[in-house]
Amino acid sequence: MVTVNDNYLKLPGNYLFAEIAKRVKAYKASNPDADIISLGIGDVTRPLPKACIAAMTEAVQEMGEATTFKGYGPEQGYPFLLEAIRKHNYLDHGIDIAADEIFVSDGAKSDCGNIQEIFGQESRVAITDPVYPVYLDTNVMAGRTGDLQADGHFAGVTYLPCTEENNFAPPLPKEKVDIIYLCSPNNPTGTALSRAELTKWVAYARDNEAIILFDAAYQAFITEDDVPHSVYEIPGAKDVAIEFRSFSKTAGFTGTRCGYTVIPSSVKGRAADGRLVHLRSLWERRHTTKFNGTAYIVQRGAAAIFTPEGEKQVRANIAYYQENARTILAGLKKVGLTAYGGINAPYIWLKTPVASWDFFDRLLQEANIVGTPGAGFGPCGENYFRLTAFGDKERTKEAMERIATRLHV
Repeated sequence: MVTVNDNYLKLPGNYLFAEIAKRVKAYKASNPDADIISLGIGDVTRPLPKACIAAMTEAVQEMGEATTFKGYGPEQGYPFLLEAIRKHNYLDHGIDIAADEIFVSDGAKSDCGNIQEIFGQESRVAITDPVYPVYLDTNVMAGRTGDLQADGHFAGVTYLPCTEENNFAPPLPKEKVDIIYLCSPNNPTGTALSRAELTKWVAYARDNEAIILFDAAYQAFITEDDVPHSVYEIPGAKDVAIEFRSFSKTAGFTGTRCGYTVIPSSVKGRAADGRLVHLRSLWERRHTTKFNGTAYIVQRGAAAIFTPEGEKQVRANIAYYQENARTILAGLKKVGLTAYGGINAPYIWLKTPVASWDFFDRLLQEANIVGTPGAGFGPCGENYFRLTAFGDKERTKEAMERIATRLHV
């Protein structure tokens, strides 16, 4: 009989959002008339920008004509999108990134999960706690984490606790690590690393020959000047950092799927025989072997984001969600609940009066609202709860009214 990858058996229970969906489904079955408001999964609700729709419609027409039909495209991305990304997100901000250092994909989640394949099994991983589950779970699947301990931590992982005491900014590790996952603005806490904090991490990575995996999926929501939009704003980061970005939360591409990863040619790792190897080359080999490229129609839509009309429409959508975040923060404050985030990110990190899964059940049953228990993001997430600002504006207001009138806090 075929054997299985036993590392999968180390993963505790269901994937977080699958467990949430399971509980909500069961509640609906018992309460079919319940009017559920979801502020849980970080999915957008605003439609795609009209500039993207126009570009994609034109691309569909191209696909219907023999003279303009596109089959397999370049796995790394079409030049028109690579150059648009390079100019608008990097060169215009004083960051020199080459087009061949950008890899277009079907989203940041895939790349954040797959990037670990190019690193050695013995590499020591550091993650924040709480953490976006994909960073940890994919390393568990790869066999890089050791076994799950009684305290909820894996033996072979270095955890960086993010708590109220340190303003949810991860501390530098006390032991040497090789791979560092940083997400800023952060999912789930909604907080962000200042320029000074991120500078510390770049210095650590350079001093310890470590690699920073920097998830910047929410950079478009940054409002404070002291919060970098890119890790490459920090001097020296191009030698030690890989950056992930997404069009999902920026322009509503959660169902359309498009993102990209940046790996500067100067980022290197060490082979078993001591040779220095360009990580960009390894990722290119992996990308071209396992991925056949993002659809031409989708890439045309993504490129339209960078037109004057597209940029204006994207900013309007982001402003819509930022207003929702302010509504949530004000609503929670009104009932005396402590909350963080929501200023540079679409997530609000709420401190709960009971265990986070108990709060999930209470919020669902008493107010018919769905959120995300903090414990699902790691042990340090216990007694916290994540709400998202991606809902409908009127439904978000109604959710806050329900919390004020129905929830017994």
